[in-house]
Amino acid sequence: MNKKETFEKYESEVRSYCRVFSEVMTTAKGSIIKDENNKEYVDFFAGAGALNYGHNNDYIKEKLIEYLKNDGIIHSLDMFTEAKEDFINYFEKEILEKRNLNYKIMFTGPTGTNSIEAALKLARKVKNRSNVFAFMGAFHGMSLGALALTTDLSSRKGAGVDLNNVTHIPAPYMFKNLDVINYIKTILHDDHSGVEKPAAIVIETVQAEGGVYIFEKKFLKELRELCNEEDILLIIDDIQVGNARTGKFFSFENSGIVPDILTLSKSIGGYGLPFSLTLFKPELDIWSPGEHNGTFRGAQLSIVAAKAGLEYMLKENVEKEVERKSKIVKDFLKSINSKNIVDIRGIGLIWGVEFKSENQSKQVVTECFKNGLIIERAGRDNVVVKLMPPLVIEDHILLKGLEILKNSILKLE
Repeated sequence: MNKKETFEKYESEVRSYCRVFSEVMTTAKGSIIKDENNKEYVDFFAGAGALNYGHNNDYIKEKLIEYLKNDGIIHSLDMFTEAKEDFINYFEKEILEKRNLNYKIMFTGPTGTNSIEAALKLARKVKNRSNVFAFMGAFHGMSLGALALTTDLSSRKGAGVDLNNVTHIPAPYMFKNLDVINYIKTILHDDHSGVEKPAAIVIETVQAEGGVYIFEKKFLKELRELCNEEDILLIIDDIQVGNARTGKFFSFENSGIVPDILTLSKSIGGYGLPFSLTLFKPELDIWSPGEHNGTFRGAQLSIVAAKAGLEYMLKENVEKEVERKSKIVKDFLKSINSKNIVDIRGIGLIWGVEFKSENQSKQVVTECFKNGLIIERAGRDNVVVKLMPPLVIEDHILLKGLEILKNSILKLE
């Protein structure tokens, strides 16, 4: 039995990415992945945003190896550990304090949806309200609370139960003439709207899985003001577009607002290790001991890698590098002359190329993989090809990947 037959015979039909990226992968370094035939692929996927610092980053790897060699604590639930103390102090001093942010840190582990679930539970507890607002086009996770926020139809169908206590608000890009802020105010104050006042409004500043839609600074500021006026908590989901993906460590820094609750996962784990955090203003910390927990909220290797990842990010000026590389990507994509491209959207190192049909985007992604580029699709009907390379990608590899993408697009002509 060959390797692919093993997967076909024993692995669940729920698998998805391997249906597009169909070779057996063996090694990876930086922004390059190799398959069992030693063929190289430029990575414009980055583990769905979990590998901002690249595959097998040497700096982070050495920290992990050193910790293992010294028989450091591996599993600790939420007991005190030296590794966790080091991470908390570094994160507070080098990330939060330098941005004038005052947050308590909750270790929710191990995935992004765990972070969202904690944020929802806390918001409802604080405000004593069950309803929450989210935006159409959102993706927040696959567990039931997070899935209720998520609008993707196929994902929601997998729940098998009603997904309740969420009101979905039209995203500003959906209707040109709709004042979304005024719309929210109207349904909050209209005694015939049939909508319960929410405990929180949850938003991604960039809807990544939704098709790479960037919420404008003006809208985010107005939303923050609305939440203040209406006694509603603002939750920002920075799971995929945080950790310097937009050119700032937190995506909301571009708008100058501060959320009440913030969710982090994916690249906060530094090395691609499972890790998530929920951050919130100190006055919201009304949890009772053990009221929300999880066996792997004390995954020490993830904590060690997370601190090393932050050290590496600051040492290598990753935020500034993202801003520089963003212009390379933007200029290149804008230079592609194809009648099949509907729109190009992006910020930092997350970009979307929208096509006229799902068939076209599928052809492009398939052709890219055939020629050595791993890149995924997103958005409504999957018509958007989403570029999300590691933030540390070298310029020549970035350009190589862009050339493969361009040639794959032009093949549609």
